[in-house]
Amino acid sequence: MATSNHIDTTDLKILRALQRDGRLSNADIADTVALSPSPCLRRLRRLEEDGVITGYRPQLDRRAIGLGMTVFVQVKLQDHGAASVEGFEQALMEMPAVINASTVSGSADYLLEVVVADLADYDVWVRVMQALAMVREIESNFALRAVKSEAPLPLPRLLR
Repeated sequence: MATSNHIDTTDLKILRALQRDGRLSNADIADTVALSPSPCLRRLRRLEEDGVITGYRPQLDRRAIGLGMTVFVQVKLQDHGAASVEGFEQALMEMPAVINASTVSGSADYLLEVVVADLADYDVWVRVMQALAMVREIESNFALRAVKSEAPLPLPRLLR
C-alpha cells in the first residue's frame, strides 16, 4: 500500500476530483488536473495498484431503498481472547446490515453502524447478536437524522 510519501499534489488533485464525482472519465479527470489523458491514466492505475483507490461505487439513498433506520451499536465482548475476537469479527463480516465496524477504546470493544428497514428488522438483527456466545453487552443508539454522511476524506491541505 502506498504512503503519503508517494502521493504528490497532482495525485491529490485526482483523488479530490474522484471523491467529488466517481463517474468522471479519464479525459475529464485529466482536464481537471491539467494533464494529458495518458499520464493521468497511468497515475490512476498506480493509485489503484498501490491500494490508495480501493474501489468505485455509487452512494445510495438509504431511505429510497427501504433502509430507513441507522443504529450505532456499542458491543462489549465476554473476553478478549483470540477465539472470541476472531469469532465475533467473522460473524460481523457475515452480517450485511453492519456497514461499518471498528474496534474502539473506552467503555465498549466495538462500535458498529447498522442499517435496517425499521425497528422490527433491527429486533431480528439484535437477536442474532445476542445469540453470539462471545457478546456480553449491546448498547443501541438510534440515529434521529443524519447531519453529515459519506463525506469525502479530508485530503492534505496542499490543495486548499
